[in-house]
Amino acid sequence: SAVVFPKKIATEQQSLMLVKRLLAVAVSCITYLRGIFPESAYGTRYMDDVCVKILREDKNCPGSTQLVKWMLGCYDALQKKYLNNPWLCLQIVTECYHFKFKYTHNGPLLDFGSKDRKSDSTIPCADTKKASILLIRKIFILMQNLSPLPNDVCLTMKLLYYDEVTPPDYQPPGFKEAKDEGLMFREEPMYLNVGEVPTSFHMLKLKITTEKQRMENVDRDILRQEETAEPLQVGGVSRDDPEESQDM
Repeated sequence: SAVVFPKKIATEQQSLMLVKRLLAVAVSCITYLRGIFPESAYGTRYMDDVCVKILREDKNCPGSTQLVKWMLGCYDALQKKYLNNPWLCLQIVTECYHFKFKYTHNGPLLDFGSKDRKSDSTIPCADTKKASILLIRKIFILMQNLSPLPNDVCLTMKLLYYDEVTPPDYQPPGFKEAKDEGLMFREEPMYLNVGEVPTSFHMLKLKITTEKQRMENVDRDILRQEETAEPLQVGGVSRDDPEESQDM
């Protein structure tokens, strides 16, 4: 009945389990709030005091069953430390959700661009929990304020890997090899750095790329109130991991 946060994240396995749960919550919230699948495809859970919907296999909804299978494929690649950047896209691309993962092979490694962190630092569990809840609350706000989707959207998922460690012939369950053709938007796109969740072993980042006109109804003052660290950022579009952006 609850998405439970561990009291401590002392091992890589505990960190991996939390990242898997958080990915499931984020993807479920996005598809639920954007109306991709019917109510029957979700169960209700609580993450701390936040009520969330969790996607499940529904025999009456083949699309939700397919997405659950994709998520299991993501878990396989994530556990093997191959997964870099999975995209959840609505095509022809209207919205794209980039989940980027970073991890270490030899214990804690937190040098993810922060000048204040040392590679042997550890992240308090309370900080991870706070960042996780903030990320989900931001997703709620954005999904409720983006313009409605067209009636004929098609959901796809694409995985990118760390080439230096991923075997050339590796394909996780539910996926097949595809060309990296980037993203094609009908209208002018923009991206948002929604947030990041660190543990001592993993980092999960979420960025959303969407048509600029769909952001016109988003109250940026509300988004600022939800932010407790860096301000939510908006800038130009990037196909992979955009780093340059402007403050909102």
